[in-house]
Amino acid sequence: MPDDILLTASEVSRRFGGLTAVDRVSLSVSRGEVHAVIGTNGAGKSTLVNVLAGEIAPSGGRVHLQRRDVTRWPQPRRARAGIGRSYQRTTIFPRSTVFENCRLTAQAHYQHVLDWWSAAARCPDSTRLAQQAIEQAGLAAQAHRVAGTLSHGQKRQLEIAMCLATAPHVLLLDEPLAGMGPEETERMLSLLTGLRRGHAILLIEHDMDAVFRIADHITVMVNGAVIASGDPDAIRRDAAVQSAYLGDAEETREPERV
Repeated sequence: MPDDILLTASEVSRRFGGLTAVDRVSLSVSRGEVHAVIGTNGAGKSTLVNVLAGEIAPSGGRVHLQRRDVTRWPQPRRARAGIGRSYQRTTIFPRSTVFENCRLTAQAHYQHVLDWWSAAARCPDSTRLAQQAIEQAGLAAQAHRVAGTLSHGQKRQLEIAMCLATAPHVLLLDEPLAGMGPEETERMLSLLTGLRRGHAILLIEHDMDAVFRIADHITVMVNGAVIASGDPDAIRRDAAVQSAYLGDAEETREPERV
């Protein structure tokens, strides 16, 4: 396995009774890469991410994180090992400040179980990591604002900052552009472009213009299975993808790449 490949799924499946939500999916994500997973609603994308994050156990297949087999690791252990995760719905602490949101998630990463008598808020590691995450996410000017007062786009930025506060190597981002206007979308794409330099990013997204602008590799899922995987140009030309998801090839415009 090449050193720059950080996360690998090998023949991963997940069944719920008689329903196969994820059907023998294999993919890998490398440092410096944005790997987008696309497909219609019900294609199995979020279930796949839940398996990769450790929130759902696979019914078959293996998951490797930096060469280690983490298939049976629970979500908290995978998070401490370097997987950061955001969700379709905003998951922040709305009554706390931006800084406190990030410090709390950083604190979960830097657990000092033998130092129980010290105030968690005074932990220098958590404070440093929270401050770095806020700056990386472009929220330095909002650090002391109450999170619930942020705009929708800023709340999505905060979710990514909270991921960054756990010092991840891999970012699993589930529809980070959902509900955004053009200006917020541009800001988020710029943020992801900057983050790819130090991370492997797996992205689920329905905004096809954004996907083709930012993704280095695209995997297309239908009914739980992969029907195509390749670079954006190959996916754009793939007849099966055009039929199942993108529509007529002549109508698929050539988006500008970030």
